[in-house]
Amino acid sequence: MSDNKHTLRILHAGALRKPIKEISHMLMDICPGIKIDLDYAGSRSCAYAVLDGDDVDIIALADPHIFEELLVPHHVEVFFVFATDQIVIAFDEFSKHSSIINKDNWPAILTKRRVTFGRSDENLDPCGYRTLMVWQLAENHYNIPGLYSDLNQKCSKEFIYPKSIDLAGALLEGRLDYTFIYRSVAKQFGSQYIALPSRINLSNPIYADKYKTTVVKIRNKAGDISQITGAPIEFAVAIPKKSKNIELARKFIDILIGMQGEQVLEKCGLIPC
Repeated sequence: MSDNKHTLRILHAGALRKPIKEISHMLMDICPGIKIDLDYAGSRSCAYAVLDGDDVDIIALADPHIFEELLVPHHVEVFFVFATDQIVIAFDEFSKHSSIINKDNWPAILTKRRVTFGRSDENLDPCGYRTLMVWQLAENHYNIPGLYSDLNQKCSKEFIYPKSIDLAGALLEGRLDYTFIYRSVAKQFGSQYIALPSRINLSNPIYADKYKTTVVKIRNKAGDISQITGAPIEFAVAIPKKSKNIELARKFIDILIGMQGEQVLEKCGLIPC
Protein backbone atom coordinates (compact mmCIF):
# COMPACT_ATOMS: atom_id res chain seq x y z
CA MET A 1 0.00 0.00 0.00
CA SER A 2 1.40 3.43 -0.94
CA ASP A 3 1.95 6.30 1.46
CA ASN A 4 -1.03 8.07 -0.11
CA LYS A 5 -3.24 5.16 0.89
CA HIS A 6 -1.99 5.44 4.47
CA THR A 7 -2.56 9.20 4.73
CA LEU A 8 -5.92 10.94 4.99
CA ARG A 9 -5.71 14.63 4.12
CA ILE A 10 -8.38 16.85 5.66
CA LEU A 11 -8.86 20.54 4.89
CA HIS A 12 -11.34 22.30 7.13
CA ALA A 13 -12.71 25.59 8.41
CA GLY A 14 -10.75 26.93 11.38
CA ALA A 15 -13.90 26.90 13.52
CA LEU A 16 -13.96 23.09 13.22
CA ARG A 17 -10.40 22.56 14.42
CA LYS A 18 -11.21 20.90 17.75
CA PRO A 19 -13.99 18.50 16.63
CA ILE A 20 -12.05 17.49 13.51
CA LYS A 21 -9.00 16.66 15.64
CA GLU A 22 -11.04 14.60 18.10
CA ILE A 23 -12.77 12.62 15.36
CA SER A 24 -9.40 12.08 13.65
CA HIS A 25 -8.13 10.42 16.84
CA MET A 26 -11.21 8.18 16.86
CA LEU A 27 -10.51 7.10 13.29
CA MET A 28 -6.86 6.36 14.10
CA ASP A 29 -7.99 4.20 17.02
CA ILE A 30 -10.07 1.98 14.72
CA CYS A 31 -7.62 2.11 11.79
CA PRO A 32 -4.14 1.62 13.31
CA GLY A 33 -1.23 2.64 11.14
CA ILE A 34 -2.94 5.43 9.23
CA LYS A 35 -1.74 9.02 9.22
CA ILE A 36 -4.03 12.05 9.14
CA ASP A 37 -2.83 15.42 7.86
CA LEU A 38 -4.96 18.34 9.04
CA ASP A 39 -4.93 21.84 7.61
CA TYR A 40 -7.35 24.67 8.23
CA ALA A 41 -8.21 28.12 6.90
CA GLY A 42 -11.23 30.31 6.28
CA SER A 43 -13.84 28.27 4.42
CA ARG A 44 -13.58 30.20 1.18
CA SER A 45 -9.79 29.87 1.32
CA CYS A 46 -10.26 26.11 1.73
CA ALA A 47 -12.46 25.99 -1.36
CA TYR A 48 -9.94 28.04 -3.36
CA ALA A 49 -7.23 25.54 -2.38
CA VAL A 50 -9.28 22.70 -3.88
CA LEU A 51 -9.92 24.78 -6.99
CA ASP A 52 -6.16 25.32 -7.28
CA GLY A 53 -5.59 21.57 -7.30
CA ASP A 54 -4.69 20.73 -3.70
CA ASP A 55 -5.05 17.01 -3.05
CA VAL A 56 -7.42 16.53 -0.13
CA ASP A 57 -9.61 13.61 0.87
CA ILE A 58 -12.12 15.55 2.97
CA ILE A 59 -13.16 19.18 2.97
CA ALA A 60 -15.32 20.55 5.80
CA LEU A 61 -16.67 24.10 5.50
CA ALA A 62 -18.65 26.55 7.61
CA ASP A 63 -21.18 27.26 4.85
CA PRO A 64 -22.77 24.79 2.39
CA HIS A 65 -23.32 27.71 0.01
CA ILE A 66 -19.58 27.61 -0.75
CA PHE A 67 -19.90 24.06 -2.02
CA GLU A 68 -22.77 25.10 -4.26
CA GLU A 69 -21.03 28.23 -5.50
CA LEU A 70 -17.49 26.96 -6.07
CA LEU A 71 -17.10 23.19 -5.88
CA VAL A 72 -20.23 21.38 -7.12
CA PRO A 73 -20.30 19.63 -9.57
CA HIS A 74 -16.74 19.75 -10.95
CA HIS A 75 -14.80 19.13 -7.72
CA VAL A 76 -17.42 17.72 -5.35
CA GLU A 77 -20.39 15.56 -6.23
CA VAL A 78 -22.36 15.77 -2.98
CA PHE A 79 -21.96 17.37 0.45
CA PHE A 80 -23.56 16.70 3.83
CA VAL A 81 -24.77 19.28 6.38
CA PHE A 82 -23.81 18.00 9.82
CA ALA A 83 -24.06 20.87 12.35
CA THR A 84 -25.42 24.33 13.10
CA ASP A 85 -24.22 27.22 15.25
CA GLN A 86 -24.87 30.88 16.05
CA ILE A 87 -22.97 34.17 16.14
CA VAL A 88 -22.15 35.49 19.62
CA ILE A 89 -20.11 38.35 21.04
CA ALA A 90 -17.12 36.93 22.92
CA PHE A 91 -15.12 38.79 25.56
CA ASP A 92 -13.17 38.30 28.78
CA GLU A 93 -12.96 39.92 32.20
CA PHE A 94 -10.45 42.47 30.92
CA SER A 95 -12.70 43.72 28.11
CA LYS A 96 -13.82 47.31 28.61
CA HIS A 97 -17.31 47.51 30.17
CA SER A 98 -17.49 43.71 30.40
CA SER A 99 -19.29 43.95 33.75
CA ILE A 100 -22.29 45.72 32.24
CA ILE A 101 -22.56 44.58 28.62
CA ASN A 102 -25.58 42.44 27.71
CA LYS A 103 -27.76 41.40 24.77
CA ASP A 104 -29.67 44.70 24.89
CA ASN A 105 -26.96 47.33 25.34
CA TRP A 106 -24.07 45.89 23.30
CA PRO A 107 -24.58 48.33 20.38
CA ALA A 108 -24.02 51.25 22.74
CA ILE A 109 -21.01 49.60 24.41
CA LEU A 110 -19.26 48.63 21.18
CA THR A 111 -19.63 52.08 19.67
CA LYS A 112 -17.93 53.76 22.63
CA ARG A 113 -14.70 55.52 21.65
CA ARG A 114 -12.04 53.31 23.25
CA VAL A 115 -13.75 49.94 22.86
CA THR A 116 -12.26 47.64 20.21
CA PHE A 117 -13.96 44.72 18.49
CA GLY A 118 -13.13 42.47 15.58
CA ARG A 119 -14.54 40.17 12.96
CA SER A 120 -13.19 37.86 10.29
CA ASP A 121 -12.73 38.75 6.62
CA GLU A 122 -15.97 38.34 4.67
CA ASN A 123 -14.00 37.52 1.51
CA LEU A 124 -12.29 34.52 3.13
CA ASP A 125 -14.47 33.33 5.97
CA PRO A 126 -18.25 32.85 6.36
CA CYS A 127 -18.09 34.14 9.93
CA GLY A 128 -17.06 37.48 8.43
CA TYR A 129 -20.04 37.94 6.16
CA ARG A 130 -22.33 36.44 8.78
CA THR A 131 -21.15 39.08 11.25
CA LEU A 132 -22.07 41.79 8.76
CA MET A 133 -25.49 40.16 8.40
CA VAL A 134 -25.93 40.19 12.18
CA TRP A 135 -25.14 43.92 12.18
CA GLN A 136 -27.73 44.54 9.48
CA LEU A 137 -30.35 42.59 11.40
CA ALA A 138 -29.39 44.35 14.65
CA GLU A 139 -29.99 47.80 13.15
CA ASN A 140 -33.61 46.87 12.53
CA HIS A 141 -34.08 44.75 15.67
CA TYR A 142 -32.88 47.48 18.05
CA ASN A 143 -34.31 50.29 15.90
CA ILE A 144 -30.97 52.13 15.75
CA PRO A 145 -30.67 53.86 12.35
CA GLY A 146 -27.09 53.81 11.06
CA LEU A 147 -25.91 51.05 13.43
CA TYR A 148 -24.62 48.84 10.62
CA SER A 149 -22.62 51.69 9.13
CA ASP A 150 -21.27 52.75 12.53
CA LEU A 151 -20.08 49.23 13.39
CA ASN A 152 -18.63 48.66 9.95
CA GLN A 153 -16.75 51.94 10.01
CA LYS A 154 -15.36 51.40 13.51
CA CYS A 155 -14.18 47.85 12.76
CA SER A 156 -11.24 48.96 10.64
CA LYS A 157 -8.82 46.70 8.74
CA GLU A 158 -6.53 46.19 11.72
CA PHE A 159 -9.41 44.45 13.52
CA ILE A 160 -10.35 42.13 10.64
CA TYR A 161 -8.75 38.67 10.72
CA PRO A 162 -8.55 35.89 8.09
CA LYS A 163 -10.67 33.38 10.04
CA SER A 164 -12.86 33.16 13.12
CA ILE A 165 -10.38 31.13 15.16
CA ASP A 166 -7.86 34.00 14.80
CA LEU A 167 -10.33 36.26 16.57
CA ALA A 168 -10.43 33.98 19.59
CA GLY A 169 -6.64 34.13 19.77
CA ALA A 170 -6.64 37.92 19.49
CA LEU A 171 -9.13 38.12 22.34
CA LEU A 172 -7.01 35.87 24.56
CA GLU A 173 -3.94 37.99 23.83
CA GLY A 174 -5.75 41.22 24.71
CA ARG A 175 -5.63 42.70 21.22
CA LEU A 176 -9.42 43.06 21.15
CA ASP A 177 -12.12 43.77 23.72
CA TYR A 178 -14.85 41.90 21.86
CA THR A 179 -15.17 39.57 18.89
CA PHE A 180 -18.05 38.33 16.77
CA ILE A 181 -17.49 34.58 16.49
CA TYR A 182 -19.34 31.29 16.52
CA ARG A 183 -20.59 30.14 19.90
CA SER A 184 -18.68 26.88 19.40
CA VAL A 185 -15.38 28.76 18.99
CA ALA A 186 -16.07 30.85 22.10
CA LYS A 187 -16.76 27.67 24.07
CA GLN A 188 -13.69 25.87 22.74
CA PHE A 189 -11.48 28.78 23.88
CA GLY A 190 -13.26 29.18 27.21
CA SER A 191 -14.36 32.74 26.41
CA GLN A 192 -17.30 34.48 28.01
CA TYR A 193 -19.92 35.49 25.50
CA ILE A 194 -23.22 37.26 24.97
CA ALA A 195 -25.91 35.17 23.31
CA LEU A 196 -27.73 37.41 20.85
CA PRO A 197 -31.48 37.20 20.13
CA SER A 198 -32.45 34.40 17.73
CA ARG A 199 -33.92 36.97 15.35
CA ILE A 200 -30.42 38.23 14.59
CA ASN A 201 -27.91 35.47 15.48
CA LEU A 202 -28.55 33.33 12.34
CA SER A 203 -29.30 30.23 14.41
CA ASN A 204 -33.00 29.55 13.98
CA PRO A 205 -34.65 28.32 10.74
CA ILE A 206 -37.91 29.88 11.97
CA TYR A 207 -36.37 33.26 11.14
CA ALA A 208 -34.90 32.19 7.79
CA ASP A 209 -37.07 34.69 5.89
CA LYS A 210 -35.83 37.50 8.13
CA TYR A 211 -32.20 36.41 7.71
CA LYS A 212 -32.79 36.37 3.96
CA THR A 213 -33.34 40.14 3.98
CA THR A 214 -29.61 40.66 4.57
CA VAL A 215 -27.10 40.80 1.73
CA VAL A 216 -23.31 41.12 1.84
CA LYS A 217 -21.05 41.76 -1.13
CA ILE A 218 -17.83 39.75 -1.25
CA ARG A 219 -14.85 39.71 -3.57
CA ASN A 220 -13.59 36.37 -4.88
CA LYS A 221 -10.01 35.34 -5.59
CA ALA A 222 -10.19 36.75 -9.12
CA GLY A 223 -11.45 40.09 -7.82
CA ASP A 224 -15.03 39.64 -9.02
CA ILE A 225 -17.83 40.77 -6.71
CA SER A 226 -20.78 38.57 -5.78
CA GLN A 227 -23.57 38.72 -3.20
CA ILE A 228 -24.26 36.41 -0.27
CA THR A 229 -27.79 36.27 1.13
CA GLY A 230 -28.40 35.59 4.82
CA ALA A 231 -29.41 32.11 5.97
CA PRO A 232 -29.26 29.98 9.12
CA ILE A 233 -25.70 28.89 9.94
CA GLU A 234 -24.79 25.38 8.79
CA PHE A 235 -21.55 23.39 8.52
CA ALA A 236 -21.04 20.85 5.73
CA VAL A 237 -18.54 18.19 4.68
CA ALA A 238 -17.67 16.44 1.41
CA ILE A 239 -15.25 14.04 -0.25
CA PRO A 240 -13.65 15.71 -3.29
CA LYS A 241 -13.75 13.75 -6.53
CA LYS A 242 -9.94 13.55 -6.60
CA SER A 243 -9.71 11.91 -3.17
CA LYS A 244 -7.11 9.15 -3.08
CA ASN A 245 -8.60 7.66 0.08
CA ILE A 246 -12.33 7.43 -0.45
CA GLU A 247 -12.76 4.43 1.86
CA LEU A 248 -10.97 6.12 4.77
CA ALA A 249 -12.78 9.39 4.06
CA ARG A 250 -16.13 7.61 4.25
CA LYS A 251 -15.16 6.07 7.58
CA PHE A 252 -14.28 9.51 8.92
CA ILE A 253 -17.63 10.95 7.81
CA ASP A 254 -19.46 7.94 9.26
CA ILE A 255 -17.95 8.79 12.65
CA LEU A 256 -18.66 12.51 12.20
CA ILE A 257 -22.37 12.04 11.52
CA GLY A 258 -22.79 9.06 13.87
CA MET A 259 -23.47 8.96 17.60
CA GLN A 260 -19.82 9.42 18.59
CA GLY A 261 -19.49 12.39 16.27
CA GLU A 262 -22.64 13.99 17.63
CA GLN A 263 -21.23 13.75 21.15
CA VAL A 264 -18.00 15.42 20.03
CA LEU A 265 -19.87 18.18 18.20
CA GLU A 266 -22.07 18.89 21.21
CA LYS A 267 -19.06 18.97 23.53
CA CYS A 268 -17.46 21.52 21.19
CA GLY A 269 -20.55 23.77 21.26
CA LEU A 270 -22.05 22.79 17.90
CA ILE A 271 -25.56 21.45 17.35
CA PRO A 272 -25.56 18.20 15.32
CA CYS A 273 -28.18 17.90 12.60
